[in-house]
Amino acid sequence: MRRLFVALAATALVGLAPLGAFAQTTGAAAKPASVSTDRFSDAAIRQILAQRVDVDRQSRGMVVGVIDARGQRVIAHGLMSAGGKPVDGQTLFEIGSVTKALTSLLLADMVRRGEVGLEDPVAKHLPPGTVVPTRNGKAITLIDLATHTSGLPRLPTNMAMKDPLNPYADYTEAQLDAFLRDYALPRDIGATYQYSNLGLGLLGRALAYRAGGDYETVLRKRVLAPLGMTNTAIALSPAQAVRFSSGHNAALEVTPHWDLPSLAGAGALRSTADDLLKLLAAELGYADTSLNTAMADQLVPRRPAGGDVSVALGWHIWPTPDGDIVTHSGGTMGFQSFVSFNRKTGLGVVVLSNTAGVMGVDDIGLHLMAGRPLKTAPKSRVAVPLPAAAFDKLVGRYAMAPGVVMTIRRDGERMLGQLTGQPAVEIFAESPTTFFLKVVDAQLTFTVDAEGRGTAVTLHQNGQNTTAQRLADGAEPPPPPRPAKVATLSSAELDALAGRYALAPGVAITVTRKDQSLFAQITGQPAFEVFPESPTKVVWTVVPANATFTLGPDGKATSLTLHQGGRSLPAPRSP
Repeated sequence: MRRLFVALAATALVGLAPLGAFAQTTGAAAKPASVSTDRFSDAAIRQILAQRVDVDRQSRGMVVGVIDARGQRVIAHGLMSAGGKPVDGQTLFEIGSVTKALTSLLLADMVRRGEVGLEDPVAKHLPPGTVVPTRNGKAITLIDLATHTSGLPRLPTNMAMKDPLNPYADYTEAQLDAFLRDYALPRDIGATYQYSNLGLGLLGRALAYRAGGDYETVLRKRVLAPLGMTNTAIALSPAQAVRFSSGHNAALEVTPHWDLPSLAGAGALRSTADDLLKLLAAELGYADTSLNTAMADQLVPRRPAGGDVSVALGWHIWPTPDGDIVTHSGGTMGFQSFVSFNRKTGLGVVVLSNTAGVMGVDDIGLHLMAGRPLKTAPKSRVAVPLPAAAFDKLVGRYAMAPGVVMTIRRDGERMLGQLTGQPAVEIFAESPTTFFLKVVDAQLTFTVDAEGRGTAVTLHQNGQNTTAQRLADGAEPPPPPRPAKVATLSSAELDALAGRYALAPGVAITVTRKDQSLFAQITGQPAFEVFPESPTKVVWTVVPANATFTLGPDGKATSLTLHQGGRSLPAPRSP
């Protein structure tokens, strides 16, 4: 869980990531494909993995599986942990949201058997007394959950998280039931795609209850066993545990494995490249199984997901002139995964990494599937020694924005930077005036006077350069400026926006009213005044960001959407 070194960062959502947009390659700039003219050759793939693991330092160990009409093969590079065994086709990884594709295959199979219907209300297949929210007289159905159109949020807002590094571990079914009972849907059911781990977790729970068992047992009997996926599981045998890779954060530090007892259908599975190739062999028709009909039913595009991408039951589908590319990716605190296939070309690809790297693995998968360019790693930086006396001349407080100060200080041999309301992070010298961070891709450049004393510092992050002037001793930064145009709202209109809005597990925006002013505070950051542009929109002036509110029938806000840096993050209001 990376802490972003910015004043008002849209929180880094940890966990089970949805498919990235295909219409535009996101992240770092693209580089040409491998020097090999055949991007499918073992040598070309091994070169990509060596670059990503050894040079870019984006993973401790990676495995790629490829299947086509000629057969299947696995190419691996790296280790299960520092000094550990090499990864290979039998190494177990957390596959995160790729679990959703298997949960949805279970749904398709149960529909084929006549045990459930896609239009069944999910409440029909949950324990008696379970209350599921409705809207305008419509109930959430199984197909709404499988296509991320239920109106449920990405995650429930009552996740207390005793251990932020294993955020789902202590979330109980009783807590899930309490959330569902009190939650008000902010949009019509079936109307809009919004990726929801909660929704697929609830689907897995409902299917298991209908089948009369726990999720893992039902999935093993109905899906994993027919496919021969004997090394895909939640609870691992002793023999499997030995082959279960350590997970790593972006700094290549070991991070705990995840447990999802109440939302298992969203991302609890561990698997191997060899097992996932068995799934692709069946999907591509190279293996005949009892699930062939269910697989075909599962792949029917059901609802739009954005751009030209549609969502089927658990899979995302990207139409191309060479056939539909079916795909899903996943991520946990220490692993990343990508699984994709194209029935027309007969090609399937698996990419697994035991690290939550900044670059991800989707670009490798899409490069192999469709020739998309690979990402370029952030610039490699080397720390150099800096005398304490030289650094002490930079120590001070710098006004990054109204109400936001960057404090630079030294702790023994360590050099630290800290933004208002955020933890201190270590900074590393590249030169007497340039520094970089390792926890995020950010750099600092100091302006100094003739004596080498810092007079200003510029933060370089996310393509933006923010300069902060040094504050005189004891001085405070100026208050936030007021926009040129501010709407005048009544006390009732201001009160309608006040509340707590859940951005992610353990991260919320709290909006409060003080007299005739509104303030917004993201968890772990200071409160800043926000200024109304209308009864449903407020703007920050400390950073370029705004929030729009959705009002319910009673006139009170039911959700907000944070707009910043080209991203829009929905946040439902907590009860």
